[in-house]
Amino acid sequence: MKRLVPLIAAVCAMSAPLVSAAPVKIDLQAKAEDDINPYIYGQFIEHLGRCIYGGIWAEMLEDRKFYFPITADYDPYKDLVDTDFPVVGASPWEIVGDPAGVTMVAADSFVGDHTPRVAAGHGIRQHDLALKPGMDYPGYVWIEALGDQPATVTVSLSWDGGADSVTVDVPANAGYMKRTFRFNSPVATEKASFTIHADAGDIMVGTASIMPADNVNGMRADTLELLKDLNGTIYRWPGGNFVSGYDWRDGIGDRDRRPPRKNPAWTGVEHNDFGTDEFIAFCREIGAEPSIAANTGFGDAYSAAQWVEYCNGSADTTAGTWRAQNATAEPYDVKYWCVGNEMFGTWQLGFMQISQYVLKHNQVAAAMWAKDPSLHLVAVGELGGINEANDPEQVRVGKGWSHRIMEASADYMTEISEHFYSGRTPWTENQEVGLVEHVGLVKAAIRTKAQGHRELQAKIPELNGRIIPISMDEWNYWHRDYDYGELGCTYRVDDGLGIAAGLHEYYRNTDIIHLAFYAQTVNVIGAIKTSKTAAEMETTGLVLQLYREHYGTQPIELDAAQIAEPLDVVAALTADGKTLTVGIVNPTTDAVAVPIDLVAGSATGDATRYVIAGEHRHDHNTPGEPRVIDIVETNGVDATQPLEVPALGVALFTIPVK
Repeated sequence: MKRLVPLIAAVCAMSAPLVSAAPVKIDLQAKAEDDINPYIYGQFIEHLGRCIYGGIWAEMLEDRKFYFPITADYDPYKDLVDTDFPVVGASPWEIVGDPAGVTMVAADSFVGDHTPRVAAGHGIRQHDLALKPGMDYPGYVWIEALGDQPATVTVSLSWDGGADSVTVDVPANAGYMKRTFRFNSPVATEKASFTIHADAGDIMVGTASIMPADNVNGMRADTLELLKDLNGTIYRWPGGNFVSGYDWRDGIGDRDRRPPRKNPAWTGVEHNDFGTDEFIAFCREIGAEPSIAANTGFGDAYSAAQWVEYCNGSADTTAGTWRAQNATAEPYDVKYWCVGNEMFGTWQLGFMQISQYVLKHNQVAAAMWAKDPSLHLVAVGELGGINEANDPEQVRVGKGWSHRIMEASADYMTEISEHFYSGRTPWTENQEVGLVEHVGLVKAAIRTKAQGHRELQAKIPELNGRIIPISMDEWNYWHRDYDYGELGCTYRVDDGLGIAAGLHEYYRNTDIIHLAFYAQTVNVIGAIKTSKTAAEMETTGLVLQLYREHYGTQPIELDAAQIAEPLDVVAALTADGKTLTVGIVNPTTDAVAVPIDLVAGSATGDATRYVIAGEHRHDHNTPGEPRVIDIVETNGVDATQPLEVPALGVALFTIPVK
């Protein structure tokens, strides 16, 4: 992380005149009762937009299993058509030759509902592929020749409007065979085309695939590098609204034989290339704990329990046998499970009134625990959450969703979820607010959830004094302008400051908030953004990376009255008690100096300062371009002097103490 040359923005900000803030007293013995749970640094990925496909997963072809029929009307893009990342809503495969030369055959399809038949002298082609110069692109195609004679087939990669290309012969015989090929690209382009052509003899094309050669078990190397920097502790998957229409059995077994589906909640195709085994491999690759959300929308208790068995059962159980055949005999030992997602919302597949849903929750939870009693089960919560339009009984009793589910289902949950999004969300007409207000939005939402649950849970007799911890398994800013595909908004300096203030609020509420999942990690309201050939950390991702790596674990309680607003200051000791960490968010256009008064201890050496700052509120990073915002490290900071924080900046200090 250390940068030898500070960024210009940070240099300019620190050289500006300093405004002196009020001193902050830090008593090293005033430790909070509860440490910071490492799962506060969780992440959430969903089958939505370019989060997984186009973000984490390295597959370059759209609709590689031919969910959409290939027709003479080549017009694939139906959503976000005026952006760099339009959404496919029809077949992205163009017919080469006479349109009658390609037909879709339903009988004995290779995968899904139908398979393309390509007549001799015809082909299918996909455009808008991105290449990097010097990169190898291995791939394969499942093909079979029709008739008694082998067919002559070529696959080619072309660019410059087809003026240049590389071509590989892939013979086809009777019966489907997987034929591999490998291209090397001499150019950088986002307008390459891939063609499968039947030179002689009719063929069936089962499916095809192309990935860059540097992929890691099917995952993008550039995205993985940043994910490892982010160092999230636990990942929630596969949704989100998506999960309420997801059958997990579609996502296991041979990837080429998994059926393509319409994404049940969002746009585009669900290829089912990234299923349970891939998710576990992903978590292990980046060193994170897996958390799986079960389907309580269109799903049922039996399916949820069998999913638990697939992940955690021994190899001699029914579903455990499938896992052993597909991946490994060793159980995955997935301990954290969400029992559904946002079932309080009418947008959710399988939505029902709370009086009915608690019955389903209890049934599903009981079935899951019967398979593995050690599971942490997270119930669907929504503080307040009275559905006046669709739940007259709830209106009559006047109790919100979280209230009712804890009354009726407390014995069937370990934690309760809460979600929130701040900013210019698509279901509101919110416009951009002032800088200080914007930075405070996330912090205020977290505080509202924490305080609301303390007050609510104390009033529920069925809890018998028990505190059910919160899993804030979706939280973030969400803005309407989408630059990186569906829900792919850009995050700027002001958003990074707000996420830092949000982390500070989590540290103040360790007694009741035990898990938090930033939503979503890649592209879709994500901390990382990708183009087709590059990946970059957003300001929000840099903040999450910084605090995860350097902030302490034992929070110290500070007197809020002594902190000069709008500054936000927190402090914590490391686990060994030898280092004090201080985080300061400065959402103003003036650099500030914050005097620190240490009590019950003293600094024993120079401090290190880590800064994330920008010259302008709207500064941001872009994949493939030099970083505008980064983490800047300064060593040898005199901890006895006021701690300096740049304008529009976040600063984290590590101070040796005794």
